[in-house]
Amino acid sequence: MGFRRYWSAQTVSYFGDEISTLALPLLAVLIAGAGPAEMGYLTAALLTPNLLFSLVAGAWVDRRPHKRRIMILADVGRALLLGTLPVAYVLDALTMPQLYAVAFAMGTLAVLFEVARGPLFVSLVDRRAYVEANTLINGSRAMSLVAGPSIGGFLVQLLTAPIALVADAVSYLVSAYFLTRIRPTEPAPARGGGLGIGEGLRFITRTPMMRSILLGTTTVNLFNFMFAALFVLYATRDLHLSPGLLGTVLGAGAVGGLIGAAVTGRVTRRFGIGPTLVFSFVLFPAPLLLVPLADGPTPVVLGMLFAAEFLCAVGVMMLDIVSGSVQTALTPERLLARASGVRRTINYGIRPIGALIGGGLGAALGVREALWIATAGALAGVFWVFFSPVRRLRELPEAAGA
Repeated sequence: MGFRRYWSAQTVSYFGDEISTLALPLLAVLIAGAGPAEMGYLTAALLTPNLLFSLVAGAWVDRRPHKRRIMILADVGRALLLGTLPVAYVLDALTMPQLYAVAFAMGTLAVLFEVARGPLFVSLVDRRAYVEANTLINGSRAMSLVAGPSIGGFLVQLLTAPIALVADAVSYLVSAYFLTRIRPTEPAPARGGGLGIGEGLRFITRTPMMRSILLGTTTVNLFNFMFAALFVLYATRDLHLSPGLLGTVLGAGAVGGLIGAAVTGRVTRRFGIGPTLVFSFVLFPAPLLLVPLADGPTPVVLGMLFAAEFLCAVGVMMLDIVSGSVQTALTPERLLARASGVRRTINYGIRPIGALIGGGLGAALGVREALWIATAGALAGVFWVFFSPVRRLRELPEAAGA
C-alpha cells in the first residue's frame, strides 16, 4: 500500500512537471509577448537549479531524517508558486521577471523532490522488488514526458494558459496528499563530512566508456535544449499552431516511446549493446530535421511534426534504456550515488546553457536557422560513442575499477 501511494505521488508529480514545462512557455508567448531571447531565459531559469544545487541538495537531503517531508514541502511549494501566476494575470500585473523567478524557484524545488525520492523508495520497496518497482516508476515518467505536454496543450486551449496553471497546481497538491498517506521507516541520516564528489568525477573521467557516454549525452542535451527553447515559439508564431494542436504534436511521441521501450531489448539481443547505443544517438535527434523543414498546408506540416515526435520518442527511449544500463553496469556499487550525482550535474547543468544559446541564436539569426544549427549539433553527439570502446560492446560490461 505504501509503495502504491508513493508511485501515485510520483506519477502525478511527473505529469505536473511536464504540464508546467509547456504551460509556462505558452503563458510567456501568448500573454507576456516573449521573443526568442526571453524564451531562452525562461527555459534556462527552470533548468539552472540542476546545475547549481544537485550536488549540494543531495548531500543536504542525505543528512535529513525525514525525506518524505521534504518531498511534501516541495510539492506544496510548487503549487503555491504556480498559483501566483493566475493571480498576477487577473490583476494585469504579470511580467517576464515574475515568470523567470517562478521558473527558477520551481526548478529548485524539483531538485529537492528528485534527490529525496531515492531514499524514500528504499524504505518502501523490498530489495527483491526493485526492478519491478522501478519499471512502474520509469513507465510513469516516460508517459509523462510524452502525454504531459499533450494534456497541457489541451488545458491551455480549453481553459487559457493562466487557468491551466491552476489545474497544474492542483496536481502537485494531489501528489503531496498521497505522500502524507505514507508511514515509512526511513533510512537513518548519513554521517561524516565531505561530499565525495572528487572520487565520482575521477572514476568517470578515467573510465573510457563512462567518459564517452557522458560526453555524447551532454552534447545531445546541449543542442536539444537549444532546440527546445525555441520550438514552442516556432510552432505557435511561425507555423501558426493552436495550443491544442501543439499539445497533440508533442503528445504524438506516446506511441513512439512505448514502441521504443518494447523493441530495445530485442534490438540489443540482435545487434548488441554498443551498436544499439550508437544507433540511438542518431535516431533521437535526426527526426528533428523535419521541424525546420516543415512547410506547406497544415496537414502536411502536422504530419511532419508528428513523424518527428514519434521517431524521436523511439530514439530517446532506446538511448535512455541502453546508456543507463551500461553506466549502471560499469559503476562499482560504492560509487553509484556519487557517479550519478556527477552525471546529473553535468547532463542537467548543460541544458540551461543550451537554452540560453538557443535563445540568443534565435534572436540573432532567426528561429528556423537556429533550429537547423541545434539539430546538426545534436547529431554530432554520436561521434563520442562511435569512436570509443562502447561501439564494440555485445553485452553489458563488468564494473570498471575506480
